[in-house]
Amino acid sequence: MTVVSIFKLALFFTLTSTLVTISLQQEQPLLLNSAEQDSVYQVLSSINSATNWRTLFPDDLCSYPPHGVVCDYLTDPTTKNVTVHVTELSFGYVSDFTPNPSCSPNSTFSPLLFTSFKHLRKLFFYQCFTQTQAFVPVIPTTFGSSLEELVFINNPAFVGPLSGITGNFTSLRRLVLSGNGIHGAIPSAIGDLANIEEITLSRNKLSGKVSVNLSKLKKLKILDLSGNGFHGNVPSSVGNLTHLLKLDLSSNGFSGKIPESLSNLQALDFLDLSFNRFGNFGVPLFLAAMPRLKEVHLSGNLLGGEIPEIWGNLGGILGIGFSNMGLVGEIPASMGLHLRNLCYLGLDNNKLNGKVPEEFAFLEFVNEINLENNNLSGKLPFSANFTSKVGEKLRLKGNPELCVDEKLSHRESVGELKKCSKPDIPNPVLFIGVSHSELLTSSSSFLVLLLFWGLWILLA
Repeated sequence: MTVVSIFKLALFFTLTSTLVTISLQQEQPLLLNSAEQDSVYQVLSSINSATNWRTLFPDDLCSYPPHGVVCDYLTDPTTKNVTVHVTELSFGYVSDFTPNPSCSPNSTFSPLLFTSFKHLRKLFFYQCFTQTQAFVPVIPTTFGSSLEELVFINNPAFVGPLSGITGNFTSLRRLVLSGNGIHGAIPSAIGDLANIEEITLSRNKLSGKVSVNLSKLKKLKILDLSGNGFHGNVPSSVGNLTHLLKLDLSSNGFSGKIPESLSNLQALDFLDLSFNRFGNFGVPLFLAAMPRLKEVHLSGNLLGGEIPEIWGNLGGILGIGFSNMGLVGEIPASMGLHLRNLCYLGLDNNKLNGKVPEEFAFLEFVNEINLENNNLSGKLPFSANFTSKVGEKLRLKGNPELCVDEKLSHRESVGELKKCSKPDIPNPVLFIGVSHSELLTSSSSFLVLLLFWGLWILLA
């Protein structure tokens, strides 16, 4: 073998070895750095110390993670180096479809969550802090620029002011804090979350007036402040949230007049202002200008007045809750005429009178009608098929002058109503014993006498 041949062979093996080495290096997965991995173990132990997480998941937590831990490959924009980091942490068993690590009754909130995971996009806790009190931590200003979702649901022992949670969340899209022990007022920093799409703060212990300016939240689609202790007027700036799909302010102490600016919410399909203290200003007429509404709930506010004729452009409505509102007058027939997709209608505990509109009998999709405790009267216009379809959700008691056909009286849903009496038949007593021919003779004689009497008056 010549020297040239030996050189070529050596070069071939060198190149082959280099390519194999490069290939093996490319196939080897990037690993989570040890400090971040250790922080994950500590956080898992804080929510369930009975589980030995290090033994159960001894390998790289990004390659073989428990449910609820999600990693992602991130590229440094300057160096172009690729590294792997934890981007989602979800705790609390929800269902078999989302089997996150379950939380123990004595779960604690680890401060590492806001110091060790600078690339975190989602943080989720469901029924984790239920007994041992966990305080809302002070979030460092250096944390939160990547966070897109912050979700705490049904954690009654998670307590503290909302102002401690807002942080530097410039990328936040979802803020869901529902069923927790969070208290205090809504901080003004909420109004600066320019990328926010959902704010749900329901079922907490928040209070005070909602004075924060919401005008900057141009991307907001869901605003839910229900089940708190807010009071005062609803800020008119809510009307600037033109992309809003859901507005739920129910079960608070809001008062005054429902702001006319809500008519600007042309994309809104769910409106719930029920169980507040809005004044006696009547059902808002601006509802007529919100054609995309699917549900509107105003129950528990003594708005008073009659049900207005506003239904012509609201054919898409599925549910109406107008219970206990001090409403008077008759139920407009136009509701049954235009609301052909209606599934739920609640008009109970008002002062409505008159008949139940016959048009209601043609509501094809309705599955619940509550007209209890009004002053309705007359015959119920529903057929046997209709009452069977709605069943026990056809609620009519408390209307003593409302009656039902005898053939429907045995049905459970209308059984408390009285039976309608038979229609009156004219009394024929004046004609008893008088034949047809006698009646004609008597009538003719009367007309002749009447004619002679008239002539006598003229000639007298």
